[in-house]
Amino acid sequence: MDSEFIGSQIVDSAIKVHRALGIGLLESAYQQCLAHELRTRGLRVELEVVLPIRYDGIQIDAGYRLDMLIEESVIVENKAVETLAPIHQAQLLT
Repeated sequence: MDSEFIGSQIVDSAIKVHRALGIGLLESAYQQCLAHELRTRGLRVELEVVLPIRYDGIQIDAGYRLDMLIEESVIVENKAVETLAPIHQAQLLT
């Protein structure tokens, strides 16, 4: 599936969810609704995907956790905040 198409579906779905629910809910509520919306559009969505790290020759499953993985190719990090802080931007880079 084309990455531009996936991206446009994610943005359109996020806008639809935000308009329907407004502000003030927990991140997990928006995440579940966004996942539902994306699935109704035919996209494969995985939630809270563990991304392990390797340390000292072993795999440790306490590395990173992806909020959403769409079509096994696009990572979505959900935030339910008024403004993005520098720590949020740093989180996206790691």
